[in-house]
Amino acid sequence: MRHFQVPALGALHDPRLDDIGAPVEVRRHPGARRLTLRVSRTRRTVIVTLPSGCDLGEAGKFLHRNIDWVRQHLGNLPQQVPLADGILMPLRGEPHRVRFLGCSPGRVPVAVTKADEEGVSELVVCGRPEHAPRRLKDWLFAEARRDLNDRVAWHAQNLGLKAKRITVRDQTSRWGSCSTTGALSFSWRLILAPPGILDYVAAHEVAHLAEMNHGPRFWQLVEKTMPRKDEARGWLRVYGIDLHRFSLDAGSCSGADI
Repeated sequence: MRHFQVPALGALHDPRLDDIGAPVEVRRHPGARRLTLRVSRTRRTVIVTLPSGCDLGEAGKFLHRNIDWVRQHLGNLPQQVPLADGILMPLRGEPHRVRFLGCSPGRVPVAVTKADEEGVSELVVCGRPEHAPRRLKDWLFAEARRDLNDRVAWHAQNLGLKAKRITVRDQTSRWGSCSTTGALSFSWRLILAPPGILDYVAAHEVAHLAEMNHGPRFWQLVEKTMPRKDEARGWLRVYGIDLHRFSLDAGSCSGADI
């Protein structure tokens, strides 16, 4: 899923915006005709886009004039959920309660229990409590790598293609991407979604190995290997934002290759 990225000029620092509750990012776009403002729902960032000839001072004034709009949209975002003891989070689309028990990790750092009468399983994280969030994060990345490795291999074989490398990252701007060198990158949060959603994103990026666009030929390839693609795309549009509620510590992981 490729998106055009506009280089950022940097963060906007204005004392009048100190209580906005989110970082402000300023971008300059050569094709922009006027100042525009949006709130990234996945990155929880306020983005101001400037046309040529507009400076940071004007951007600050523009943002201040629209501060109520920004606060309203930030307030409508789902509250972020850190990886902590007691949280309820999905795993492959099924609800799981996270438990940091401080038990001896042994050979299994995270154990998955059977679902109770309410249909909720537990993710039991062993080891010292202060290390539990990192241990759980590493385990979630490993589970995502395993599932993606399997589905990418299946779709690649089905379409007669081959990925050069697969990487799982804490990325928020897209679910997956494909480079011109054949390297695929995916969001770890796909492991939270139902398996069919991860499967669709894997198929989508594998198809980009042959077609680096979203033209008819590309969608024919996706349809060939993933007939229920429209259902998965619809799910992501409706529920994808909920997966971004679950946050990792900044800088805790730069990525992991398969």
